[in-house]
Amino acid sequence: MPYFQHYSFDLWLTLIKSNPAFKPARARYFHQHYNSYNKSEEEIAGIFRQVDLMCNAVNEKTGKNVDADEMYLMVINFINDGKLDLDDIDLLKVLADMDDLLFSHPPVMYSDVTFDTLSHLKQNSGATFSLLSNTGYITGKTLRKVLALYGLNDFFDFQLYSDEAGLSKPNPEFFTVMLKNIDICNAGKSVPLTGIIHIGDNPKNDVKPADLLGIKSLLINSNNKTILNLLS
Repeated sequence: MPYFQHYSFDLWLTLIKSNPAFKPARARYFHQHYNSYNKSEEEIAGIFRQVDLMCNAVNEKTGKNVDADEMYLMVINFINDGKLDLDDIDLLKVLADMDDLLFSHPPVMYSDVTFDTLSHLKQNSGATFSLLSNTGYITGKTLRKVLALYGLNDFFDFQLYSDEAGLSKPNPEFFTVMLKNIDICNAGKSVPLTGIIHIGDNPKNDVKPADLLGIKSLLINSNNKTILNLLS
């Protein structure tokens, strides 16, 4: 089979997905610690979803990034009906506790073929690999630790996260940063746009901007295709 010279991957719902136990545990934590108005765990889980959807929409519209600390402050504000003094929040403790909670219920591989498919491509293609991922409540710094937990970090020549770049997909500038890094890690080689493929689960954030840039794209998991289609 023909291989590409560079493989770019989205992360969430492409290579990994949330542990089913994590979000209920997160809602329980905020229910116990930042809940002056005695909202239920279900209400708090709904607030997390609301803030997540809102920030995703803002990031997609502006091409910038609402950071995790800002998102957690929004959640705490909504839980307390806007009546809690945010200056009283120990934000560093919130972030540290969330990291601890995450690794008590770490994200899982999207499928049981994900690791083997990446391994096959890395061993046989001679290509470089990268990640291009939007972040939300979980930072790029923490996601690097998640990848190390599963031995995925060794596959990637570089990793780009929206909170670190200050850019979010589908902003074409974020993809341009990726192209510059591809040139750096392929020094002395010519990698044409047609030799690059970006793989993700989101038509708007992954497929459309890749196609507009002139690189190949593959939509997986949200349709009838999986990561195994890279081997066909």
